[in-house]
Amino acid sequence: MPTVSVKRDALFEALGRTYTDEEFDELCFEFGLELDEITSEKTIIRKERGDGKAEGASDTVLYKIDVPANRYDLLCLEGLVRGLQVFKERINIPRYRKIMPPKGEGQRLIITEEAAKIRPHAVAAVLRNITFTKERYESFIDLQEKLHQNICRKRALVAIGTHDLDTITGPFTYTAKAPSEIKFKPLNQSQEYTASQLMDLYRTDSHLRHYLHLIENKPLYPIIYDSNGVVLSMPPIINGDHTKIGLNTRNVFIECTGTDITKAKIVLDILVTMFSGYCEKPYSVEAAEVTNSNGKTHIYPELAYRKEKVKPEYINKKIGISETPSNLAKLLTRMCLKSHVTGNGNHIEVEVPPTRPDIIHACDIMEDAAIAYGYNNIQMTIPKMYTIANQLPLNKLTELLRTDLAAAGFTEVLTFALCSQEDIADKLGTDISATKAVKIANPKTAEFQVARTSLLPGLLKTIAANRKMPLPLKLFEISDIVLKDDSTDVGARNYRHLCALYYNKNPGFEIIHGLLDRVMQLLDVRNEENGYVIKAGEGSAFFPGRCAEVIAKGQSIGKFGVLHPDVITKFELTMPCSALEITIEPFV
Repeated sequence: MPTVSVKRDALFEALGRTYTDEEFDELCFEFGLELDEITSEKTIIRKERGDGKAEGASDTVLYKIDVPANRYDLLCLEGLVRGLQVFKERINIPRYRKIMPPKGEGQRLIITEEAAKIRPHAVAAVLRNITFTKERYESFIDLQEKLHQNICRKRALVAIGTHDLDTITGPFTYTAKAPSEIKFKPLNQSQEYTASQLMDLYRTDSHLRHYLHLIENKPLYPIIYDSNGVVLSMPPIINGDHTKIGLNTRNVFIECTGTDITKAKIVLDILVTMFSGYCEKPYSVEAAEVTNSNGKTHIYPELAYRKEKVKPEYINKKIGISETPSNLAKLLTRMCLKSHVTGNGNHIEVEVPPTRPDIIHACDIMEDAAIAYGYNNIQMTIPKMYTIANQLPLNKLTELLRTDLAAAGFTEVLTFALCSQEDIADKLGTDISATKAVKIANPKTAEFQVARTSLLPGLLKTIAANRKMPLPLKLFEISDIVLKDDSTDVGARNYRHLCALYYNKNPGFEIIHGLLDRVMQLLDVRNEENGYVIKAGEGSAFFPGRCAEVIAKGQSIGKFGVLHPDVITKFELTMPCSALEITIEPFV
């Protein structure tokens, strides 16, 4: 969940009253938020960098509020205050208006074919006659950063550019050029750089270096010019210094470029609705015209209102309450969803504003009604469906075996369900193609590339990490492995395995064999024709001639034996090991 930091005094001033910390915490809970922490800038710096760096920092109290990831309208002080005020019925829901400038006087953004091949989409709007203060300006910048990290997916989907409109002249051109052909003075720099030089400059920048990969390998870099050739921005990296906005800026040109047009429109709508309240005409936004590379023209922002109908019975049933349609409509209106009862009370018509892109389905409307009603006010009832809970038989057997294996002197371990390809293939002397391993499409680290196909590597890595412990080491694990299975809807299947390992100066084959006998005794499987038998077997992880296959219930359920010296060495161990791995599912 995103965390919004707001100054307590500024928040209370905007709300028109003060709260104790406990009262505000309760208000946040009622509104579906969470007051995560009460701190200050000085406290934060002291925790992160020490007392010395905290000298001179502000003691102003900060509220850190956890906001749902899909509530982009609550990512700044303005949206948070507006939402709380409507929720407490102190103000009416604002009506956002799109103003069309006189013909020929509006701002235009033209997308060229070159730009369409790199980051094809762009939207734009103008905040006309806006008044910034230091606090408003900081909030405006902070909201852009919050959106970049959230819905914009670190600028991969959308990048926001804000510019002082009075310093540039339209129409604007969104194109793409070779890095050597682009030269401008970037934001907060004292000289001009080519795009290639900028990449080198920002490679060590703690903030901007995370975005370079988005375009640095492209043959052309996106760039936005005004009619005089002044650079507005090089999205998604940096704006030009020429168009930098400040406290004296009166007209703001906003452009959002990206690879996802839906996300770009949402970002633009959120940005203009949050700060249009500071315009000379509150909650009004001047539209801009965007011409795509195919010649089609669109007007932005859309600021689209849409109507949804939901049945009161649906809301009451899902929440577990019995409110009248008119009361439900009032609850939804408190959540910035203007609602009224239609027909004979059979439906509630809900108007979804442009600030609520999270409202997709009737269940989203129902959720907001539940929040406004108050989760603590919902009466607890006994479910009408009568059922008796029972433990899954496989899990019950697992728990029983865990207890008895521990009683046999073995220590239980819990290892990661993900591992590297090397762990389940190379280190065990087999090829990855023969393992039926489920691979992770985009692994973050080499340690978590595939779902494990055996419990053995996890136990061997545990031994390697605990080599200083006194010998012998006797470990076991009963957990799931994952194998590909085309017969299932997800293409894979879990199997419950039991794996045990004995590590000492001698192999201890008889220890593992004895453990197998004990397990079979517990499972009431006798060592006879209709029970279980062991016969000589082979396994890439086992020493030749020291491997046995376990046959039970007419099928092979696993193997045990002395591990091959190559396997032991690859897991950085120095002493012999005996291991057992079987599936326990046939015994359920």
